[in-house]
Amino acid sequence: MTGRAPLTTVRLEPMRAEHLPVILALEEQLFGGEAWTEGMLRDELAAPESRHYVVALIEAEIVGYAGLVSYDHEAHVTTIGVVPGRRCRGVGTAMLADLLSAAGVRRVLLEVEAGNAAAQRLYARNGFTPVGLRRRYYRSTGADAVVMARA
Repeated sequence: MTGRAPLTTVRLEPMRAEHLPVILALEEQLFGGEAWTEGMLRDELAAPESRHYVVALIEAEIVGYAGLVSYDHEAHVTTIGVVPGRRCRGVGTAMLADLLSAAGVRRVLLEVEAGNAAAQRLYARNGFTPVGLRRRYYRSTGADAVVMARA
């Protein structure tokens, strides 16, 4: 026995304004002083030509969300968040696969907190490798960010 929860059927759908109250509460829970504001998320949703944001649902419950910004030759994963009690059930993997599909063949970059080993393992399993370090990237904690890329 691995101690991991069984995989659960995860349904993804485009993030919409009506999802924001749940997303904002989860942002605060997961990221505290680094949480995105409602205005920031609304701005992202207002630019669907270059932004791709999804929510993950198990039954009717929002259990995660993720976003990607596409540029001419690369894309940037802006956020991935999963409800703590729903981790290790394929939610993050499903959302990341969706983002990578939306990115197409572009190079994809992301930042992840240096101390977040679980997220770094998820990204490594999906072809990301460390390419740099941003010192004191997270202002609220002073934590460093590992920059990871997938070609």
